[in-house]
Amino acid sequence: MNSSVNHNFVIRQETSNDIAEVNELVKEAFLAVAYSDHKEHDLVDRLRKSSHFIPELSLVAVFKEKIKGYILLTLAGIKMDDSVHPTLALAPVAVHPDHQQRGIGAGLIEYAHHKAIELGYESIVLIGHQDYYPKFGYQLAKKFGIVFPFDVPEPNSFVLELKEGGLNGITGEV
Repeated sequence: MNSSVNHNFVIRQETSNDIAEVNELVKEAFLAVAYSDHKEHDLVDRLRKSSHFIPELSLVAVFKEKIKGYILLTLAGIKMDDSVHPTLALAPVAVHPDHQQRGIGAGLIEYAHHKAIELGYESIVLIGHQDYYPKFGYQLAKKFGIVFPFDVPEPNSFVLELKEGGLNGITGEV
């Protein structure tokens, strides 16, 4: 199993033994977030059980033998006329409140990007904070003519080309 060490934490693929701890972490990470419905852990469970789940892109950050961060990328698509272009959806990134602002979230995002490229994916879509994700290369989805199937504020709708030109000619609805 590949792993990455960064800032005294290790990033590795989630295992079945991690599920309860990850669910608890995700609950705690979003507890004080005002715009959260506090059901992100349920979303993670549903995605794990779906055909869109990619085990290699369900990643944990471990610090002193405890999971302190989590990221999940799942298979999605951008519908264009009669075809669907594969992409990944990033949701969620969660870091334990006591370990935020220590580079764990950034480390998870960068490592997840690396793994996604290794697996041959070319792009990622996400709904997220307008001040956070651009520093990882995310751009507004509208720049690419990509929209979400539900109402999302424009400044929070993002895409990332993992491969230069990965979204050339790709427009449509996620």
